[in-house]
Amino acid sequence: MTSERTQAYGRVVKTLVELGPTKLLAGEQSRIRDAADTLIFSADLAEARDALLDISRLAEHLVNSGRWLEERVDQLIADLLACGPEPVAAAA
Repeated sequence: MTSERTQAYGRVVKTLVELGPTKLLAGEQSRIRDAADTLIFSADLAEARDALLDISRLAEHLVNSGRWLEERVDQLIADLLACGPEPVAAAA
């Protein structure tokens, strides 16, 4: 684990605290938190695969429903990817 990964995890948590209660359903918050937890503890892309697929579906839903702007979703995804091991960021 690197300081960059832990800082990214902190940004995801901050997003959940600041926006979660008003912009996300409880289940959506849980999915984001679960993905961040999975990514921060993943050693490789294989361990993170399911979390990445789930977050991708959630991000698409948030944008398509008009609840989040694409730029905001892109920032959340970037922060989530930065929680993961180097191959995750490279695969994105």
